[in-house]
Amino acid sequence: MTHPLNPAMAATFAPPVMEARRWLTGVAFPPERPLINVSQAAPVENPPLGLRQALAEAALNNPDAHLYGPVLGLPALRAEIAAQWSAAYGGTIGAEQVAITQGCNQAFCAVMSTLAGAGDEVILPTPWYFNHKMWLDMQGVKTVPLPAGEGLIPVAAEAEKLITDRTRALVLVSPNNPGGSEYPAETLAAFHALARRHGLALIVDETYRDFDSRPGRPHDLFTDPDWARDFIHLYSFSKTYRLTGHRVGAVVAGADRLAEIEKFLDTVAICPSQLGQIGALWGMQNLAQWVAGERAEILARRAAMVGGFGALPDWKLLGCGAYFAYVEHPFDMASDALCKRLVAEAGLLMLPGTMFQPEGSQAGKRQIRIAFANAGSTGIAEMFTRLAHWRA
Repeated sequence: MTHPLNPAMAATFAPPVMEARRWLTGVAFPPERPLINVSQAAPVENPPLGLRQALAEAALNNPDAHLYGPVLGLPALRAEIAAQWSAAYGGTIGAEQVAITQGCNQAFCAVMSTLAGAGDEVILPTPWYFNHKMWLDMQGVKTVPLPAGEGLIPVAAEAEKLITDRTRALVLVSPNNPGGSEYPAETLAAFHALARRHGLALIVDETYRDFDSRPGRPHDLFTDPDWARDFIHLYSFSKTYRLTGHRVGAVVAGADRLAEIEKFLDTVAICPSQLGQIGALWGMQNLAQWVAGERAEILARRAAMVGGFGALPDWKLLGCGAYFAYVEHPFDMASDALCKRLVAEAGLLMLPGTMFQPEGSQAGKRQIRIAFANAGSTGIAEMFTRLAHWRA
């Protein structure tokens, strides 16, 4: 007898990053050609010393750091986000409109749990962030793909054609994962107007906003005094402060929405990591200059990626920004097969576009995501050397 299995869970694909890691099993990487892993957007270095010291101090001397905390997060961190975001975005955000989550993935899951149930629909631009698709699949929510336009920028007018009476939300990620594109403020405004016109929620995941190449605020959505009516903002501290293992994210939304989100968070995690929140707060209050240096380094690596693909005319750079380059390869094979071969034959671990597109997508078979943020200038140069010399 087999054990029961939720059919929605059974129909959800396996975690792509874990699948790609399994491609490394049994593969030997000679000393002269070590593995270059550009598969996952996660810092590999420790947080700066001051932040680690703040974490250690809290662990040793703050008894509250080891206890349950408020479900929606530490009041001081919520207030800090509200104050800094109000200044950065030119809007008015209250601490009661901020919730802290166990990473940005949980923020998305919590928000979606308040918006859509089995049989409802959510519009995701493609290529999409696979964990967004996975959560919707698990919940029996239909994902409606919206092929991105030129420069991997989605078009609101095209999204409007996909709206039905079952549509509950529009989801955008900017700077984009996996595409790297930075959405113009006009694009976000158009999607916000579309959401409001149809009574939908607009969710904007800004995990990578601290690495946006543009000066000033990336959009004007918070300047609308009524922004909380239909706009929901998601954020992650993981990349900015190298806190991936501490799992700290945030939701900025109307207080009435957060009251519903609190039900989800209390059930799933009870409260966010206390130490992680303490680290995030310390970072927000002390690391602005350090983050500016991190941003400058990422932008330099982005420039190296643009230049490198400029020297590989058979490859097409579709989008590049924040942690990612999204490219079209020139070979007569599907990208998943190609990426497996590149591991063994070139020492390169990348994710195929098939992981970011609907099943059977012809576009996905031509595409690859490269998470270049951890490669460094030497690693990026070596990656391009190997791509230039590899033959199918």
